[in-house]
Amino acid sequence: MRILVTGASGLLGLNLALEASQQHTVFGTVNAHRLRSSAFTVLQADLLVPGEVERVLDETQPDWVIHCAALANVDACEADPAMAGKLNSELPEKLAKYVARGGARLVHISTDAVFDGERGKYTEQDQPNPLSIYARTKLEGERSVWNMNPEAIVARVNLFGWSLSGRRSLAEWFFNNLRDGKQVMGFTDVSFCPLLANDLAHILLNMLAKEMTGLYHVVASECISKYDFGLALARLFGFDEHLISPVSVFDAGLKAARSPKLILKVDKLTRDLGESPPGVSEGLARFYRLYQEGYPKMLKIMGR
Repeated sequence: MRILVTGASGLLGLNLALEASQQHTVFGTVNAHRLRSSAFTVLQADLLVPGEVERVLDETQPDWVIHCAALANVDACEADPAMAGKLNSELPEKLAKYVARGGARLVHISTDAVFDGERGKYTEQDQPNPLSIYARTKLEGERSVWNMNPEAIVARVNLFGWSLSGRRSLAEWFFNNLRDGKQVMGFTDVSFCPLLANDLAHILLNMLAKEMTGLYHVVASECISKYDFGLALARLFGFDEHLISPVSVFDAGLKAARSPKLILKVDKLTRDLGESPPGVSEGLARFYRLYQEGYPKMLKIMGR
């Protein structure tokens, strides 16, 4: 298959492009970040510029398009709501329109943060209630995609992994600080179900191969507090877990509101995919193995 990945310098986009390139012809768009790869074709493109979406689709002629590009920094969205709207709502709508017109299959990446996290255990039928500008614009993006391309897959995700900069995921944040012996906070009252980006990549590719359509929660099959996530990572790497202070998210002074119980059910995904997604512990174990194999160093070289 010919696969176009937008946002190929991002946490999911880069790992997805690398995983997919093992069996497919992959094109990855980047904008502000430098990226070199022998595994897939890197295309420089600002998809907000008029005509760029059409040019990239015409140039790559993809069978599958996986739209990862977004303004994913929650506080950055609060600071610039207009840009958040352009990247998270308007761009998905335009891309969905042209992908549908060309006949390719589309996966649009959304977020678990569309829920307010008051009760948890959300299914795809539950009504979202976004708390932040990031979450609100991502929900608008979901609806825009449906309007333009009803056959698309919309995947609500939460993920971690190794990134180009080494500073894109919660796991990297814990790793960097604990390695340097720095004290950090771990939220005891925020629960989530993060998938390793590499595992998420394979699930998305399998969903496309099975010609699945519709809305899916694509997260880990087990959930954990962010404090316990940090402890588990510390134990794997042999770091001092006492450097992690258990605190409430409400005492952290964050600019944007966070949803406390982002526990999403994956029954629909498990049924239609024919297998359950990995758990958090499995993802962390692979995260550690990738480190031992030199994967983070390889990614860093790609960004030079």
